[in-house]
Amino acid sequence: MIGEFTAVLEESELQAGAMRAVDVEGVYVLVSRSKDGQVCAIANACTHRGGPLNEGERESNVVTCPWHGSQFDLCSGEVLRGPAREPQQHFEARLREGKIEVLSL
Repeated sequence: MIGEFTAVLEESELQAGAMRAVDVEGVYVLVSRSKDGQVCAIANACTHRGGPLNEGERESNVVTCPWHGSQFDLCSGEVLRGPAREPQQHFEARLREGKIEVLSL
């Protein structure tokens, strides 16, 4: 079965530079806005040891895991610096009728 989009936040709840962890059908997803305003979504638990990325530092479109310093691109999930070797799972996200929606798996 193909997943469905789930509304997770009001558009106003995600200002530029903010990151929010949301529950999408039992999976914690980190939702953010890129520098150009695009809504992005990646898995919130770091692929290295499960650190909560929403508690990490953000600089531009990069989040740093608070546990061991792995860095990930907030939109693609690509590993930019280890110790993590596996990218973060990426989720499709969109704005629709004033709500931020994430595609569930």
